Amino acid sequence: MGLELTEAYIDGLAPNAAAIKNAKGLIQKRKLVQLNRTQDDTLLFGECAGSGKSNYVCSADFIQPDKPVTRCSCPSRQFPCKHALAILYAYAAGETFAIAEVPEDIASKREKIEKREEKQIQAAAQQEDPAKAAKKKTTSKNALKKKVQAQLEGLDALEKLLLTLIRDGLGTMDAKTVKSINEQVKQIGNYYLTGAQNELRRLALLLAEKNNREQHYTYIIAQMTRLHALIQKGRRHLQAKLDDPELALDAESTIEEWLGHAWQLSELQEYGKMSEQAELIQLSFISYDDPGRQEYIDLGYWMEMGTSHIYRTLQYRPYRAAKHLREEDSFMEIAAVPALYQYPGDLNPRIRWDGMTTRMVEPGDIQNVHGQAQRSYADVVKQVKNQLKNPLADEHPAVLIYAAEICSTSSGKYAITDGNGQHLVLDAVGGVYPDTVQLLSFLPAEQLHDVAVLGIFEHRMDTGELVLQPLSIVTNHAIVRLLY
Repeated sequence: MGLELTEAYIDGLAPNAAAIKNAKGLIQKRKLVQLNRTQDDTLLFGECAGSGKSNYVCSADFIQPDKPVTRCSCPSRQFPCKHALAILYAYAAGETFAIAEVPEDIASKREKIEKREEKQIQAAAQQEDPAKAAKKKTTSKNALKKKVQAQLEGLDALEKLLLTLIRDGLGTMDAKTVKSINEQVKQIGNYYLTGAQNELRRLALLLAEKNNREQHYTYIIAQMTRLHALIQKGRRHLQAKLDDPELALDAESTIEEWLGHAWQLSELQEYGKMSEQAELIQLSFISYDDPGRQEYIDLGYWMEMGTSHIYRTLQYRPYRAAKHLREEDSFMEIAAVPALYQYPGDLNPRIRWDGMTTRMVEPGDIQNVHGQAQRSYADVVKQVKNQLKNPLADEHPAVLIYAAEICSTSSGKYAITDGNGQHLVLDAVGGVYPDTVQLLSFLPAEQLHDVAVLGIFEHRMDTGELVLQPLSIVTNHAIVRLLY
């Protein structure tokens, strides 16, 4: 077989765990009554017995290996559906597929896709009439100016609210205050300030806490500080944008996202934020609920092979649409990405890609990851502290750091040491991250010596302590995920 498919790769295509279970159930129940493949293995197709009289006709088209297309005659709204997934799992399991010609309907669909792509290429190659282009650009700039001015008005309204809260004092804030803030949250959305809207909602959630409220004061003040920083930096940025004839985006900081801009892949490419032919390995993964954003978030930590860069992938699933969106999961193979897009960011910028192929992780890949771990604790702490000075930066920067040993301290906590007397205390950061430190006691001795530790830092505002929570342990032979 020329097409290489693994269960892990197919799992990654599935919309949810139920689809995986149901697809494998179809194979076990021998519901696949016909299996075919083309001579070049670019198309898998067949029939699957359903609840009705007629079989479902399903297929998986790999004419573009990094962007497979699945089709099925069943009424399911999930893509891929369980029938198409069953075809893929059967192929990966080594089931016999008879060689056959491409069905006429799929050949027709391939032809339409090819023609559409040709038209897009031709349209891009044809230069637009200069007069029309100038008019279109002027209209776009005028609309953008109006948006920027509305955002400035929104920041003024937000500042007025924040100053009122500070003047009144934390002790006076009650349920009525929280209700008033939530009303302001809705209004801020009218000013195209989604980032500010999310952070104001977080403040309301903190103020709504009734148990041990005094313990939340430190975090309430920190949230107010973040909002103040967003107002000040956002206002300067927006005013500078109005003064710029081109109204250019800032591709070096995260301020655009804070102000609600959704980066398009074409924009990232235009600003030089795209690289070609990258290989990525996922080191850790977590899904969690973010009430501030009112979304579920799938967060993956990845390393680009051959580098020491730790990136993040972020998939946002809004509450209202979550059931229609596929939840991401841990990824256990190497992702070969033709075009890797990097968002503006700090130590762990967000990355995206459109299409990929996969390969199995080899021993050399693990050794490569282990060898890329940073060894200077002083340099790591300096990088982390520099990031945490910015109130708008990620509060939990991730670093891959070398540990000669993971050991217990005299106080009963765990720590990592570089073997030269330098150490970093390990502890749970809380929040959306489950406690992984307690799992260290279950690891064998060989996984506690001469390892690389992927961890996230947290600066504890009440004690001033900087702690590291381990997410994964990388030995010379394996990646031990404490969180997945």
